[in-house]
Amino acid sequence: MNLSAMIPELLSALPLTLAIVFVALIAGFFLALAATALRVRRIPLLSLFADLYVSYARSVPVVLQLFVAFYGLPLIAGAFGLDDFFSATTASMVGLSLYHGGYLSEVMRPAFLAVERGQHDAADSLGYSFRQKLTRIIGPQALHVGLPGYGNALIYLIHNVALVMYIGAADVMATAHLIMERDYNQYQFGTYLVLAVLYSLLCLIAWLIVRFFERRHAWGAKSDTAKVRFTASV
Repeated sequence: MNLSAMIPELLSALPLTLAIVFVALIAGFFLALAATALRVRRIPLLSLFADLYVSYARSVPVVLQLFVAFYGLPLIAGAFGLDDFFSATTASMVGLSLYHGGYLSEVMRPAFLAVERGQHDAADSLGYSFRQKLTRIIGPQALHVGLPGYGNALIYLIHNVALVMYIGAADVMATAHLIMERDYNQYQFGTYLVLAVLYSLLCLIAWLIVRFFERRHAWGAKSDTAKVRFTASV
């Protein structure tokens, strides 16, 4: 099989790869948000569990986290009579979501703490709740600090999705290995080169999206500053 015939077969596995990335991206974001809130507010016991979760996600190799999800989730599901509920794809989504959430929490927490303490005090003096303070005052400022780190976390997630082949998920990487085995490893270099280009394009798209929001947020911040100066001068 030549490369021109191989590419469509690889692209046929791309929707599954993107689905795993998308689910891990969304679920990991909310996990990171919850973990960051608990770690910042220092709620007894709950904050300790959040710290342990982030430590696990950042300390354990991603491929090992996937194996833990793949072999551990059926044991948990079996206790509730849901033995057949989890597949390799489900385990991939759960494992990468846990990894991404823990890693992203270490992006969100420093961004939150980077906001000046006076901003927190001002929001508290106005009687804002923690949610209101986060969404109206602290969040927009922390967003500017955290966006570059979030872009890196997204690219790392795209890199690590290639590891799901080790637990049997039929993603792009697994499909490439099946193609090479079927063709007696005749086109290894060409196959890996196509994969390198494909993953590079995915990372480039992710970087462009994050870069777009960085510029948009920077423009919005300048616009708000100009409005404040204009109001003050009037």
